[in-house]
Amino acid sequence: MDDPVTEIPGVIHALTQSRPSVQRETIEKYFTQDATFIHPFCRTPRLQDSRWIILAIYRWYKVLSPRIDLSIQSVGYDAPNLRLYVTVHQIFRLWFVPFYKAPVTLVTVLDLAKVEKKYRIQQQEDLYQTDKFISFVPLFPGGSLVVMACQYFAALFCVVGAMVLRPFTWLAENRYPGGWKGVALE
Repeated sequence: MDDPVTEIPGVIHALTQSRPSVQRETIEKYFTQDATFIHPFCRTPRLQDSRWIILAIYRWYKVLSPRIDLSIQSVGYDAPNLRLYVTVHQIFRLWFVPFYKAPVTLVTVLDLAKVEKKYRIQQQEDLYQTDKFISFVPLFPGGSLVVMACQYFAALFCVVGAMVLRPFTWLAENRYPGGWKGVALE
């Protein structure tokens, strides 16, 4: 890639929505030979030519969901660290489960490397919220609701814990000001 911000949407569409031969060409052109792939359900090691593993993952993804609706919502670029942050919305469908679909939003973090004056993907990491990636499992209907309920319960536990233990934080701040580690906010 010469301009990662403008080119990455086309690369992502080619990886997820094209024929297997185009997927292969895209991975060979835009990924480094030793690229890695990290996803909540799978991970590749950094090997001499790990692109073939990444290709197998994208192929399997295509087998499971032959038609994926996908839109790129935003692309952020951290130029000093050669890192792209891509917000993606997709609708994943399993062809063998009638009426099943998983609409999810995720952030894909792409670490880039400069190879022969072109930017290539050295690592792809797909970040999903827990309630989103559980929706990929059709055997657990309502899984997203269970995860969200657990998250709300955990937040409530934090509030109760903070209220109950407030005297300890007051004591640490007022009785032992030198012992309280942290940054003073003004």
